[in-house]
Amino acid sequence: MSDWRTDRVGSALAGRNPTVLTRLDAGFAVIGDVQWLPGYCVLLTDRPGVSTLSDLDRTSRIAFLTDLADLGEAVTRVCRARDPAFRRVNLEILGNQDEFLHAHVWPRYSWEPPELVHRPVWRYPDERWSDPSTALGPRHDGLCADLVAELNRIRPERGGTRSRSDNP
Repeated sequence: MSDWRTDRVGSALAGRNPTVLTRLDAGFAVIGDVQWLPGYCVLLTDRPGVSTLSDLDRTSRIAFLTDLADLGEAVTRVCRARDPAFRRVNLEILGNQDEFLHAHVWPRYSWEPPELVHRPVWRYPDERWSDPSTALGPRHDGLCADLVAELNRIRPERGGTRSRSDNP
């Protein structure tokens, strides 16, 4: 079996991506592989081969952006409740490295280094992406559960969402 990281969208569709928090209307809410900014999430498209927002028709684009707004709201509520130093979320659709449609939801905190707190997250040193002390792990299960619960509150018309542990 190949590493799920080589095809994040395909592995999410197949139920093999362990970072999936829940299925949304136009994609998957996933918890970030790294958590140096606790609550970092990504919205993945559910359409293999789609690399940019412009690749979607208008209705699908609106659905993806609505999912992004809902995920951003959930991250905001959860991070605000968990850490009084929470400031805001940054929403970004970049696609410079991974050539599939995805959007980053970055929580930002007042405890960040002064030279970075008001700068883009991408100004953090590259080592942050591989630091084992902030890698996603079992200690983030409570955070994941809180995010799923908040998405359920925000999106009651969906009849609830599946938690990570419910994924096949």
